Amino acid sequence: MIELLRAPFFQLALVAALLVGLCAPAVGTFIVQRRLSLLGDGIGHVALTGVALGFLTNTEPVLTAVVVSVAGAVAIELVRARGRTSGDVALALLFYGGIAGGVMLMGIAPGGSNAKLNSYLFGAIASVTIQDIWVIGALAVAVIAVVVVFGRELFVLCQDEEMARASGLPVRFLSLVIAITAALTVVIAMRVVGLLLVSALMVIPVATSQQLTRGFRATMALAMTIGVVVAVGGLLASTLSPRVPPGAAIVLLALGGFVLALGVGRFVRRGRVREPGVHEPTPVREAA
Repeated sequence: MIELLRAPFFQLALVAALLVGLCAPAVGTFIVQRRLSLLGDGIGHVALTGVALGFLTNTEPVLTAVVVSVAGAVAIELVRARGRTSGDVALALLFYGGIAGGVMLMGIAPGGSNAKLNSYLFGAIASVTIQDIWVIGALAVAVIAVVVVFGRELFVLCQDEEMARASGLPVRFLSLVIAITAALTVVIAMRVVGLLLVSALMVIPVATSQQLTRGFRATMALAMTIGVVVAVGGLLASTLSPRVPPGAAIVLLALGGFVLALGVGRFVRRGRVREPGVHEPTPVREAA
């Protein structure tokens, strides 16, 4: 185990797992409270187009994925806010448009790109390079900064959009902040869990935490802790047994934690007076 910790590839992968484990549930807490749990899936499909564009233009796929993901998230949020398109229809547009664009561009891209694409679709944390760490680290700092700076305003928005608007908060701007932050988080996590599973790491730790906590800050803190534990656990499982896919291992560990929390949460909630008005099992009324 000590030799493994000294291995350069494992050190890089461990840093990536820690960053993803922290960022994904932090952003996921706001997304779940706003009933947009599938937003990560939609942006993940748009990011597929960005990755394919990187292969087609022979540029860094992570950077092109950032640009395309942010642009797609902003466009869909504006369509949802200004038009008559509901949230689920807007997410469907992300799904179908992202898949179609990615498949089209990969078909045009030079040969050999399909094999590389799998590392972005399903994750390949063991192949993370120092350049990837710099990019992931910069994006992670941006995501955490948004959560720290706009946390209180985003909390109010996610709890009640009409109340946020009546309070004078810039609802449209904050909605864009959530969309852009989610897009950055998807790009951060795609080398670890893959674009097809990234939404699970944003949602499942939050759902698990809600079984055990009451306050918003407590929910986010526990979700981030769970995210780190399952990300590192999945990394160890895939490293010790090369036949274990890291992304699948991380998500299955998260699901196992959720099932365990369902049982434990019943005992934790005994004797508590449940507060009304929250769509998830755990009330989240405390300001961020």
